[in-house]
Amino acid sequence: MNRREFLKRSALATGVGMLGARSLAALVSAPLSQNFSASDTVTLGNTGIKTSRLAMGTGTIGSGHTSNQSKLGVKGLSDLLLNGYDQGLRFFDSADAYGSHPHVAEALKSTRRDKVTVLTKSWGRDPETVRADLDRFRRELKTDYIDVFLMHCLTEGDWTTRYRGVMDVLSEAKQKGIIRAHGCSCHSIEALRAAAKSPWVEVDLVRINPIGSHMDADPATVVSVIKEMKAAGKGIIGMKILGQGDLRNRQDEAIKYALSLGLLDAFTIGAESRAEQNDLLPRFAAAV
Repeated sequence: MNRREFLKRSALATGVGMLGARSLAALVSAPLSQNFSASDTVTLGNTGIKTSRLAMGTGTIGSGHTSNQSKLGVKGLSDLLLNGYDQGLRFFDSADAYGSHPHVAEALKSTRRDKVTVLTKSWGRDPETVRADLDRFRRELKTDYIDVFLMHCLTEGDWTTRYRGVMDVLSEAKQKGIIRAHGCSCHSIEALRAAAKSPWVEVDLVRINPIGSHMDADPATVVSVIKEMKAAGKGIIGMKILGQGDLRNRQDEAIKYALSLGLLDAFTIGAESRAEQNDLLPRFAAAV
């Protein structure tokens, strides 16, 4: 990292810290307008897909077909998903990059498939790769269809034209009933803004937390884009709610912030143990 980049990042970190402190102070003092539960039934935008407010993430830190959660083993992660399912969570958030498809498949054996929303993501950037992923993912998940299929980790501001071929494949898959909804996860503010303006995007996975940790821009900027998405009827799922662990010791504040926005249909948090999951769920009801 050169000196210019170091100074830029240092200034951003300082600004985010000040912004986070002000945001957290404001939300802690302001009561929420309603009571919430992690197991609340929500609808993802205009997709018609009903699921739980909280999705169980399987890739807190995940890449190269492995993650913190998939390292628990097929039985370990499957049991964790089923523990959440038994407490009303109906949303399994997976991805090829996390290597979590076999774990989700194992959990699905003990559930009613039509009662679970399965989300997964592909790094494919060309039509042939995504066609192959659609087939492979369903084999790995042992399911005939995928509820939400996302293009994973988009960063380009022109992705809606650059990857039009991929978008067309996913549109066709939806028409055939292979998937129920398509969209993207974004990892730059340029990609996020493009997603907000694209009629093709039905569901968007957005990084949001009150301190700007592992986000595409500062919270105020990201919230302004989320508002545009909400107005367009897109399903909005928040991620990095705990800042990839940076807010692990401030969970109540982070969860209240996410709920207080009134913009997220659902959000995903990846517990790494049953104790952590059991500790997390009551925090939704406690956010007032």
